[in-house]
Amino acid sequence: MAHFAKLDENNIVIKVHRVGNDIATSEQAGIDYLQKIHNTDATFKQTSYNTKEGVHYGQDGQPDGGVALRKNYAGKGYTYDESRDAFIAPKPFDLWTLNETTCAWDAPVIYPTDGNVYYWDESSGSWQVPE
Repeated sequence: MAHFAKLDENNIVIKVHRVGNDIATSEQAGIDYLQKIHNTDATFKQTSYNTKEGVHYGQDGQPDGGVALRKNYAGKGYTYDESRDAFIAPKPFDLWTLNETTCAWDAPVIYPTDGNVYYWDESSGSWQVPE
């Protein structure tokens, strides 16, 4: 199954469509099909369900060396950045910065690896343990 993000005039994803591989034999074939059945000239970009942070993952959830299409799988509200040819999630917090390699948002403090569960507290700029 191939996936295509429909973009609005600001390159914001408004919907992700699935198209059978028998139809989407190329990105352009999938786009042509979607434009025809929806009677629109809207912009569509192919996205890969198996791509996250610039890495392609196999069915086992492990990196498989496949083509990582557009850095991240598109979701509603994501932005398609043409210069990076990447889908970027909405910024989760003001203090977070865009990682140029993965096109994912990084906290200013690395997530602790001590086995506890944490949440980001924007006011303190740190990871906190839920009470």
